[in-house]
Amino acid sequence: MREIIFDTETTGLDAREDRVIEIGAVELVNRFPSGRVFHVYIHPENRAIHPEAQAVHGISLADLEGKPVFSEIAEEFLAFVGDGKLVAHNAGFDMGFINHELARLKIDAVDPDRVIDTLAIARRKHPMGPNSLDALCRRYGIDNSRRTKHGALLDSELLAEVYIELVGGKQAALGLEMRGSDTEETGREIDMIAIKPRARHLPSRLTASTRAAHAKMVETLGENAIWPRIDIAQDKQTSD
Repeated sequence: MREIIFDTETTGLDAREDRVIEIGAVELVNRFPSGRVFHVYIHPENRAIHPEAQAVHGISLADLEGKPVFSEIAEEFLAFVGDGKLVAHNAGFDMGFINHELARLKIDAVDPDRVIDTLAIARRKHPMGPNSLDALCRRYGIDNSRRTKHGALLDSELLAEVYIELVGGKQAALGLEMRGSDTEETGREIDMIAIKPRARHLPSRLTASTRAAHAKMVETLGENAIWPRIDIAQDKQTSD
């Protein structure tokens, strides 16, 4: 199972007019980081960067001089994504920008069924909030001290850790639920170990003196005590 955790930085908030200027993405395979990442800065062509947006991500137009435009990186980005699920925090925002950039190139929009919104998951899991990326890092003990400004790749790396926690934690990421179908996707053979019941029960570790002491104690409990019935059942199970 491939999932692409990604984030964008933009010139502003209006996907119809503003442009994507940074994309960062991290690949997860069966909820483990594969080590493959995608990161690119993008020149917004004739679009200026709003001061409010620049205050958030710290990217100026001068920083983007000589960087490729979106049409030059679109194919590489789509190849990295492949057929994987796309995971983003407040995914509607990021996918709105990505799909508008694709539309300018006459490329079909990404199917919404392929998109996972971690903000929606967080709001269901933690309805009292807060559920910003920083807040979720604090909740799950993820070090985000490097995040002095928003950056697409760093935010994707942090979100990958948050996402694993949101969907069950690192223990769930061990892939204990993988089956044979995963072999085709990951190229790794998975040995399933079948645990069979014992042919014979292990012998009791109770000594004769311990049993005698127990029997003497049971005699003092009266006729309605449950212990005699348990002892009879255990003796029968051992003899079987």
